[in-house]
Amino acid sequence: MERNMAHGSITKILISFTLPLIGGGLLQQIFNWVDAFIVGNIEGELALAGIGATTSLYNLFVTVIVGFTSGISVLAAQEYGWGNREILRRILSSFVLLLGGVFLAIAGFGILFTRPVLLLMDTPVNILSTGREYMQILFIGIPFLAVYNTYAAVLRGLGDSRAAFLAVLVCSVVNVFLDLLFVVFLRYGAAGAAAATVLSQGAMTVFVVLYAVKKYSVLRFGFSKEVLDTKILARGLSFALPPAIQSGTSSVGNLFLQRFMNGFGEQTVAAVTTAYRVDSVILLPIINFGSGIATVVAQNIGAGETKRARKVLKTGAGLMAVISLCLTALVLLAGGSLIAMFGLTRESVEIGIAFFRSIASCYAIFGLAMAVRGYLEGTGDMLFSGIAGIAALGVRIAASYAFADTFGNRVIGYAEAFSWVVLLLLYVSRYLQKRGGQISGQKQ
Repeated sequence: MERNMAHGSITKILISFTLPLIGGGLLQQIFNWVDAFIVGNIEGELALAGIGATTSLYNLFVTVIVGFTSGISVLAAQEYGWGNREILRRILSSFVLLLGGVFLAIAGFGILFTRPVLLLMDTPVNILSTGREYMQILFIGIPFLAVYNTYAAVLRGLGDSRAAFLAVLVCSVVNVFLDLLFVVFLRYGAAGAAAATVLSQGAMTVFVVLYAVKKYSVLRFGFSKEVLDTKILARGLSFALPPAIQSGTSSVGNLFLQRFMNGFGEQTVAAVTTAYRVDSVILLPIINFGSGIATVVAQNIGAGETKRARKVLKTGAGLMAVISLCLTALVLLAGGSLIAMFGLTRESVEIGIAFFRSIASCYAIFGLAMAVRGYLEGTGDMLFSGIAGIAALGVRIAASYAFADTFGNRVIGYAEAFSWVVLLLLYVSRYLQKRGGQISGQKQ
């Protein structure tokens, strides 16, 4: 249901709007876990490492889509705050066609060039075949993700975060059923897990489209002259390209980091990529809460409530600190047990535990960085947010290579934690700069 977030209790709005986002994000990551969990326990550690070796490559496309559509969500929220509901249809139709077409072409090229890219990433030979087969099938589902995320972004702009949760719930149920069928019973291995993922993504996309068409007449569109609006595309790209470029650059950087990690051998690859699967779920409440702050701020900016938008940041930062500290305690207490669920050897589990110890104490720093980032993006300051993310990534890559001899494979966690510190400093500096400019403008 659409909702105006420029009025009412900020704490209540943030929590009620963000909880479905967190729930949907957790379900989405857990269904990714299912692939690894079932393959690791049925096919063994080498098959799991083969899946893990594709993680950075696959995430390159997923994060670009998510980053791009996060910008669309801010645009939609600002337009909704201004009361321009009719323009939401053209935002949706224009970007569904654009992203759907672009990522359909990318999927085709990806299927053709998966093996050369994995070779460039220095993927160990004994897991190359599994990784190639798994990744080529996953490429088929990328256009579905583009369409799904565009719909979900516009729905978030309307204040409807429930739709994404329900869609991912459908996706998760279908994925678990198909994983059991393809991997456990039919023994199709990693390829079966990939096929289950693609089919469940298709189901998720169909669900969110039908949901939007049924509930919101303003989001129904057919094939007409207005279905692809060049003016809307131009304006939307100014919001969407900076986070997409930042997300894409981060993922390209992660390909270098994946290659760096591969140099430590398949045991470290299996351990750290599995730890990252756990870490990605643990961090979801932080990331989704940051997205919630961005949407609520954007609606308030659109409605002209700039003071209330700053209050959203203060309230959100306080809530984020509490969330982050709770997640730190959780991962330090249960991280090792969660990694062990995936069928890793004891030595690999110990590597994963060391990774968590090196990074978990900095979750609060990451949480505060995401809160400030959410505010900046909600005001439309997408370009700086993207530049800061790229700068932090550069610091992470440089630190990884510079201190590898000193810390060994533990440097993977230390370098990421240090990059979070840099990210927070950059975002806070930008906020203070903008705040100072606003105060100066008011005095004049």
